[in-house]
Amino acid sequence: MIPPMSHLPHHLYTGAQVRELDRFAIDSFGLSATVLMERAGAAAFAYLTHRWPKARSLAIVCGTGNNGGDGYVIARLAHEKGLMVKVYQVGDESHISGDALAALQRLQGADLTLEPFSSPDFSHTDVIIDALLGTGLKGEVSHHYRQAIEAVNQSGRGVLSLDIPSGLHADTGVALGCAIKATGTVTFIGMKQGLLTGQGSDYCGELVFANLSVPPEVYDMRPPSAERIDYLRVKHLLTPRSRYLHKGDCGHVLIVGGERGFTGAVRMAGEAAARVGAGLVSIATRPEHAAVLNASRPELMCHGITAENEFQYLAERATVIAVGPGLGQSDWSQQMLSFALESGLPLVMDADALNLLSHQMRRREDWVLTPHPGEAGRMLGKAVSEVEADRFAAIEELVNSLGGIVVLKGAGTLIKFNDQAVQLCSGGNPGMASGGMGDVLTGIISGLIAQGLSLSRATTLGVALHAEAGDQAAKTAGERGLLASDLMPWVRRLANPGNS
Repeated sequence: MIPPMSHLPHHLYTGAQVRELDRFAIDSFGLSATVLMERAGAAAFAYLTHRWPKARSLAIVCGTGNNGGDGYVIARLAHEKGLMVKVYQVGDESHISGDALAALQRLQGADLTLEPFSSPDFSHTDVIIDALLGTGLKGEVSHHYRQAIEAVNQSGRGVLSLDIPSGLHADTGVALGCAIKATGTVTFIGMKQGLLTGQGSDYCGELVFANLSVPPEVYDMRPPSAERIDYLRVKHLLTPRSRYLHKGDCGHVLIVGGERGFTGAVRMAGEAAARVGAGLVSIATRPEHAAVLNASRPELMCHGITAENEFQYLAERATVIAVGPGLGQSDWSQQMLSFALESGLPLVMDADALNLLSHQMRRREDWVLTPHPGEAGRMLGKAVSEVEADRFAAIEELVNSLGGIVVLKGAGTLIKFNDQAVQLCSGGNPGMASGGMGDVLTGIISGLIAQGLSLSRATTLGVALHAEAGDQAAKTAGERGLLASDLMPWVRRLANPGNS
């Protein structure tokens, strides 16, 4: 059986790197391309029979490259098992060559022939196999392939994509004009980074991985482009507490925000910092909001701040400052941001702190910036669509410009610091697309820094814990209607991994 999602590898690669791994396996370890193609078809067929055990009729839509060759293999295997199989060819059959041609010849030897993809009839098809385009696609999908992709997407049938949904960019996760919306995707040899971020996860459906029994030494020959993280991988950073501990040992978070109309944001960030284990949490906010915030969560120490000396008094007692939740962009907001920037303390910056920063860009190494694509675009002077077109390039540019650690939020949140490989968090769910989720993340990261974790470890752990809390909360009652405050019980539970 193909490994499930929880067993996806942590090393991620670009499409070009995976093709290199494939070549290393062939050139250095004596595996033939034919053997790898046969293994790919067998792995995909094993997943097919597991995912659709009652399927009796398959339509396999093939291109002219090696992705089509994988399709020919699965067609032959399905035919040998007694399934009804139709193989539709997109593109000129005379262009098929090399290993794909050899796979086609084996298919024809099993008395299966190709049908041109002109007016396919999927009405009696249980599952469609997408074997159109692989990882080498660069420009937009061409006319004939676009027609095939649109027909598959409109069929209403379950769709299994081989290696990658056709039309999806393996590196960025962006659809190149159009792409297959798969029910499931089996990807081979190396996990492509674009399958897990941006639009990638939406197009892939259930994502499974098959290494095709490539020798482990192959992966030593090419460092990955990114690393996948999840809560299980990083929860070891939450070490048991000493029985001698007191609140002063657990750090003091100062959260700055709560402009008129936005008190909820700073309130949630404050509670998240406390729930993840910070010893003390103070809030610097508008004077008229301090009493209200304190009443709703009495453990938070809420202060109305207007003057620099008042701010300095709080900062002198703090371990870390989180600035941005509900900050606004008024004169008071700008003043609070300036005080935080001059404090000399490590910073976690979010929301309007980032919007204000976009007007006075600077660089420092002791901060964590947590933009969503809109905020990232403002800091880079780009449209949101440009950021989302290549999230990996965007986060690299942000770190190069601003220093420190950057968290580019969204589907497949990215983390980048120094010259380390980008980290990609594969947790989280669409229910977390609601107000306040970013404020909770800011509080979590700040609370972990306060307890003595380095900025990089606190960020990695904080992002993964936040995503897992969202996933656990969604399991309780569903994604739609999930509120940021619903994460709080899970934040506390996951901050104590011995109890989770």
